Amino acid sequence: MGENSKSIVNIRVDAGDWKGELAHNWNYIGTDECNYIHEPEGEALLAEFGRFAEKPYYVRPHHLFCTGNKRGTPKWGSTNLYTEDEEGNPIYDFEIFDKISDTILKTGCKPFVELGFMPIDLVDKSFLEESNPWNRQSIYQRYGWACPPKDYNRWRELIATVVGHLVDRYGAKEVETWYFELWNEPDLDYYWKGSIEEFCKLYDYTVAGIVDVLPSAYIGGPATTGPLEGGKSATFLDAFLSHCRNGNNYVTNEIGSRLDFITFHVKGGGFPFNLRPQKGAPSVQSMIKQLSLGLDIIEKYDYQGLEVVLSEADPDGWAAGGMHDNINLYFRNTSYYASFVASSFNHMQKLAEKRGFDVRPLTWAFVFPGERCFEGTRAFQTQGIDKPVLNMFRMYALMGDKKIGFTSDRSLDMTSSADPFRKGVVPEVDGFAAMSGHKSVDVLIYCHHDDWWNVKGECSIKLDVSNIPFLSKKAKVVHYRIDNEFSNACSLWNSLGRPYYPSPGQMEQLKARDGLEMLWPPQVMEIVDGSMVLDFDLPVHGISLIRIIDTE
Repeated sequence: MGENSKSIVNIRVDAGDWKGELAHNWNYIGTDECNYIHEPEGEALLAEFGRFAEKPYYVRPHHLFCTGNKRGTPKWGSTNLYTEDEEGNPIYDFEIFDKISDTILKTGCKPFVELGFMPIDLVDKSFLEESNPWNRQSIYQRYGWACPPKDYNRWRELIATVVGHLVDRYGAKEVETWYFELWNEPDLDYYWKGSIEEFCKLYDYTVAGIVDVLPSAYIGGPATTGPLEGGKSATFLDAFLSHCRNGNNYVTNEIGSRLDFITFHVKGGGFPFNLRPQKGAPSVQSMIKQLSLGLDIIEKYDYQGLEVVLSEADPDGWAAGGMHDNINLYFRNTSYYASFVASSFNHMQKLAEKRGFDVRPLTWAFVFPGERCFEGTRAFQTQGIDKPVLNMFRMYALMGDKKIGFTSDRSLDMTSSADPFRKGVVPEVDGFAAMSGHKSVDVLIYCHHDDWWNVKGECSIKLDVSNIPFLSKKAKVVHYRIDNEFSNACSLWNSLGRPYYPSPGQMEQLKARDGLEMLWPPQVMEIVDGSMVLDFDLPVHGISLIRIIDTE
């Protein structure tokens, strides 16, 4: 699709075709650096989610049990929650752990408690035998935190103590609404140095520790990476589910282990450090293939009735990397990131509905305090400036809760054998629609192509909305837009000379343009025989939210 190309796309919305509840199942975010949550930038971001969110967002951090200086750095965090004295007696320090939980809750969000990683004094000594204190911490921070425990009963005691503390502090009725997930990506040697069997053993002792104090808790895992045919990720997920369904429980000696929900990850690609990389882009289809294989494995063990949380569902796999590490990661500053989320989440939902699953994607993004402006990290804000992807979630929050009929003659099939984006330069135009009672019809439309480097232009949208149930013959039409010009502070930052640290005047300009913006002022339009037709242009990597609101 060339720079000035334009094609007509017909979209039809039928407000009389009710499809059931629109679950709003995108309310999950996460971060490596747990300590960033209670720092000013992290608290401010969560407070922003709390302000616009239609329901609480769940927040999933790594490193909650790690040992260190209680500070966060990219891909690291520590709380010192558990240490041992000279006689080996446990010492619990909940100061930072409580700050993290308190911040999540006071901003209107909820914890998605990732139980990990291994405290230094619990690490199996066969993995971490070092008497020199300088070397010991260095080795621990390199890999010790990813090791099995020296004593599984001591790990069970740790879990029971943590959950009991949470119940005492926040109450059982609150804590039972949270998620408790064991570990992160144990199929990767980076995150887990033990075997699959040792991980299953750790899971059994984790469940036992939770149930000791809160039988009504919500418990799951294994948070493996995106399943690939013949790969360790699929093998690990399969072995874990087999253990939970048919294996010998390491604690009870009975068959099977309790599993309330299942987690695994899906990613659209990867961009490692490279100062002169080839141009590349993530793949929506790759994420859908990983999801499909994961659902196949779940069905194999008859777990399709369980909620499936994709506890990292992202275009790529390196949140702390930015455009100075690999220029391909610049896309995270732009509306492309927003249209990629819109497309991938939409296809995940379509696949889940087709196969009868409850699938919930988690966006692994947060903030990185102290970074250069628009660094290109996978973050919702940069130096307090909202990125376009955050405005995508503002759009989501405005959608109604009753799904209605939506068809587009430019939708694509991501379950086909061939990647539809690789066939040419024609972008996908798709979306979904919902109602808020009988007060508004909400239509979200995105235009996306995986190739963000080369595919430009725009599409001419003809939106036909029928069976509008309003008593009035008029409606207010509000049109929100994310693209290169609207709801996009990065474009303004470029025009200001791309300052790493904007001046106060520049920051004022950027903050004035970083929120969700309207394409044009609200208009009052006629409803003719229950229908309304709207024509507008939508750029590639643009998203429109059209709200047709009853004037009565």
